[in-house]
Amino acid sequence: MQFSSFFRFNTLSALLFAAAFSISFTASTSVLAASEPAAAGEEAEFNAAEVILHHIADAHDWHLFDLTNEDGSLHPVSIPLPVILLTNGNLDVFMSSAFDHGHAEVTKGDRTYKLDHGHVVETSGASVLDFSITKNAASMMLSIVILLLIFIAAGRSSAKNMGGAPTGIARFMEPLVVYVRDEIAIPNIGEKKYKKYMPYLLTVFFFIWINNLLGLIPAGANFTGNIAVTLTLAAITMIITNVSGTKTYWGHIFKPHVPFWLYPIMIPVELIGVISKPFALTIRLFANITAGHIIILSLISLIFIFKTVMIAPVSVGFVLFMSVLELLVAALQAYVFTLLSALFIGLALEEPHHETEHAH
Repeated sequence: MQFSSFFRFNTLSALLFAAAFSISFTASTSVLAASEPAAAGEEAEFNAAEVILHHIADAHDWHLFDLTNEDGSLHPVSIPLPVILLTNGNLDVFMSSAFDHGHAEVTKGDRTYKLDHGHVVETSGASVLDFSITKNAASMMLSIVILLLIFIAAGRSSAKNMGGAPTGIARFMEPLVVYVRDEIAIPNIGEKKYKKYMPYLLTVFFFIWINNLLGLIPAGANFTGNIAVTLTLAAITMIITNVSGTKTYWGHIFKPHVPFWLYPIMIPVELIGVISKPFALTIRLFANITAGHIIILSLISLIFIFKTVMIAPVSVGFVLFMSVLELLVAALQAYVFTLLSALFIGLALEEPHHETEHAH
């Protein structure tokens, strides 16, 4: 069995995902929530909740670490990202470094912008449409590049070894592709129809897995812990599921097997079920990834809360354990999301049962 076609299909799927998520992040940038940094030289009491929320929130720059200046103040080191704003028909583009980590305002023509708890606002109160490339959006683009490089390389390697043993990165990728095919796609969708949905299932599996792993890297973005991301993924699954739905699938919704007088109750219930499935996908991935980050950051915060090195061995030990567990969760959540997506698609492809056995 050759898998070069799957890899080629996945390359196209990854490009479509890039477009879809770019659109989704246009909406998500309006709900950023970053903490304001303390003023230079100011010593404030450690606020664990503020620090944790700041680290898991999206931002207009990619914060890496802080340097201590000669006067003892902290100097944030970050990668500036493009700020793209549309205000009263005027398009303003500049780098986030112009905000000086929230300490400066940016003037473009008669418009002045500032950061207000992570939001870009116009000081006169004008309505601002924010199309900026935020930290999460930049992380998404990075994961798309990684996904493309992996599958293009695996596809080329597979094409060169037609009928032979896989080599290079294809040796690592092929067992995973086979697993998704044999353990997820075929059992839930069926052997006759699974190939049509393999590109999507492979893309969503590796896309979530890669982004989960990127989120575990120090200074990484909490991409899959953003509900706009998980909602978009779930919405794509819902669209594929309902577009693929057969007459039997829609018949169960609009003509359920109950007495006619129960239709006014059962039809709304069935329609709620159509929405609740992607809602469950959204919350499951968002909650698990976000909870993992919060737990790790909370354990680290214990050192600063108790202000003693005695708690450090216990805290670091638990952080190490949780970090290893998060590696498992990263793959597990990608598997669960892909499995449920395949299950929902398979249920939508249900065909009517022909009762030919009664002929004899």
